[in-house]
Amino acid sequence: MKIKLFTVPNLLTLSNLMCGTFASLAALVYGSLEWAFWFIVLAAVFDFFDGFVARLLKCPSAIGVELDSLADMVSFGFAPSAVVYAMTVGTMPADTPVWLRYGATFLCFVMAAFSALRLAKFNIDETQHTEFCGLPTPANALFFSSLGFIGVRTGLDFGGWTLLLFVVAMSWLLVSPVRMFALKFRGFGWRGNEIRFLFLLLCVAVIASLRLYSIPVIILLYILISAIRWGMQANRRAAGQEPQTDAPERSGGEQ
Repeated sequence: MKIKLFTVPNLLTLSNLMCGTFASLAALVYGSLEWAFWFIVLAAVFDFFDGFVARLLKCPSAIGVELDSLADMVSFGFAPSAVVYAMTVGTMPADTPVWLRYGATFLCFVMAAFSALRLAKFNIDETQHTEFCGLPTPANALFFSSLGFIGVRTGLDFGGWTLLLFVVAMSWLLVSPVRMFALKFRGFGWRGNEIRFLFLLLCVAVIASLRLYSIPVIILLYILISAIRWGMQANRRAAGQEPQTDAPERSGGEQ
């Protein structure tokens, strides 16, 4: 069997992986949370376009799907954990007890482990065609990397145990049963796209107010709206009014 390794979509996926590598180096070696943020943003751009280009060129492949998950694990699993480590353990005083430093380190990189579980589940879960089960890893990575970016730009301290509590909560959300909507529009009409249009309108309002500092708020809004939607769907199912959903073919990662 002849396998094409260096296709255009695969090169975009590898670019995603390289950006995740550079983001991790920026956080752990060079102490630059700004550069880590921008590399993760760029990784998310490549992550979107690899699947888009694969569909456009009609060349989705099994190796592309596997490569996408491996790249996402670096860019959206390990890299945000490295950012959180730099924000917490990396800023601890020299006289911090060893057990406390190791405990915080463990919590930082637990998020990478849960990201791996999230990606593995996504690869085999056939219900995640039009929506996600759990928080997508790119959203989680953008949330934490943007906190590091904002902290550097504004001088606000987002580190400490409060941030690690967020790590625990977001790690749970990665593998939670909460169904979260995907930004995949069903045509251009309002019907069937109500929640997506509502979310985009809220995003525009938040961006107009906070500009580049809006990313954490947008991610939290996404989680909140998805949780409310999931709860309403559960109530409708309980009443015997479960809505029908379609399941188009999936090619690519969490986009």
